[in-house]
Amino acid sequence: MSIHNLGEIARWHGLNERQTIVDLRDGESGWTAVQLHEGAAALARGLIRRGFRSGERFAIVAENSAEYLVAYLGVMQAGLSVVPINFRLPRDTIDFVLRDSESVGIFTDAACRDLVPPGYPRFALHGEGADSFRSLLAPAGPVGRTPRIAQVLYTSGSTGRPKGVPLSHSGQLWAVGVHTSVGPTPDARSLIVAPLYHMNGLFNVSVALANQAQIVLLPRFDARQYLETAARYQCTHLSGIPTMFAMMAREYDRSDAVQLASVQRITIGSAPLTQALIERVQKMFPNASIRNGYGTTEAGPSIFGDHPNGLARPSLALGYPIPDAECRLTDGPSADEGVLEVRTPALLDGYLNLPQATAERLRDGWYVTGDLMRRDADGFYYFLGRADDMFVCSGENVYPAEVEKMLERHPDVLQAAVVAVPDEIKGHIPIAFVVPANGAALSPSDLKAFSLREGPAYSHPRAFVVVDELPIAGTHKIDKRPLLERAKTLAPALGRNR
Repeated sequence: MSIHNLGEIARWHGLNERQTIVDLRDGESGWTAVQLHEGAAALARGLIRRGFRSGERFAIVAENSAEYLVAYLGVMQAGLSVVPINFRLPRDTIDFVLRDSESVGIFTDAACRDLVPPGYPRFALHGEGADSFRSLLAPAGPVGRTPRIAQVLYTSGSTGRPKGVPLSHSGQLWAVGVHTSVGPTPDARSLIVAPLYHMNGLFNVSVALANQAQIVLLPRFDARQYLETAARYQCTHLSGIPTMFAMMAREYDRSDAVQLASVQRITIGSAPLTQALIERVQKMFPNASIRNGYGTTEAGPSIFGDHPNGLARPSLALGYPIPDAECRLTDGPSADEGVLEVRTPALLDGYLNLPQATAERLRDGWYVTGDLMRRDADGFYYFLGRADDMFVCSGENVYPAEVEKMLERHPDVLQAAVVAVPDEIKGHIPIAFVVPANGAALSPSDLKAFSLREGPAYSHPRAFVVVDELPIAGTHKIDKRPLLERAKTLAPALGRNR
């Protein structure tokens, strides 16, 4: 079936009456594909009836729920562009995003209502009343035309204001289509906990809806609850970031393995993945294939997939470029190592209201990711680190991601995060924060000896800090900013001879 509006993704292979959404926000509620699609269509008609016009932008500030998905799809069906906003941002940043996107209205929930500034039409996703989500539902009425832009997602950059990324209907439908060419998979059951303001959550939901797979939707991440939910609902597909799976490894009991045998495929992305974590995850999910995922919001997000000749993907490889996704490596020592630049049918035209950032990142139709990669002889790509994370120590280039991978090979290290602090002798020196595995007692001297034995001497961390957990940012990634501040206070005590 041909569709041209991302809001109609549930009818990619035709609508059905099977339960499509299992919403665990408050107890358990079920939605069929028909209910989801028709609810979105009724909402679209209601938005048009209220005077909202095609091409305008409408925001969502809320936790995961089925109603969030109805609002997300309904805004696009109405011909408006949807703006999902990170509710973990400070209130003044949420206000900035609303103003920057020129949003004309907001859907919100009780948990996030107080984060929304006054002056905008607000509609509650749950409950009743004149300003509720349900009050907008209209059984009949005109439908909106489909503009070019489906959604504006805001990146959560580590510095400065978030940047708006406008993404087209056609580009997102192309990206979803790459993962639906095999036809519907109604027996699949995907567990989604990634926040729906983030591309990871939204894209996985779109792919599941297009494939007629069931979605088990959690409002927030808790390691023990995630494992129990995967077992209870016999989920087949999981996705997340390394931090989530590392936290699950701490909660895991070997008796869980029998209950988790239903899991067939796991994609771990959005941050560097190590072989040590892959092995821990494999023990938890013995029947699953584990993939190192990679994507960027700006590219739409899908870039890598399986090899066209059927070659097995090495465990840490990101994959081979998918059809119609072009990749090249620049500014490196060879054609097979450097900064990844990509060009896809889903690529953004430019950041919203940021011509300078657009000029820096878009060059002759190519998006400069800022990620350092290498390509092997078979064409598989591997992540090395962020170009702006690289630092020089004793005249040598050091990539924190590579040092973290080395540390996580230690049998007693669950997670590691490495930051660099200035040093007047060596330029910069690495400081490591490590989380012990299974209550192990970690010794800084042992970790130092391990680092010198397993990696180049110039890149070994000059100090080790053992912590119970690493700080997490709004997208569940490790937040290195507080670690860097803490590392700066340690540096003066290290001396000049290390």
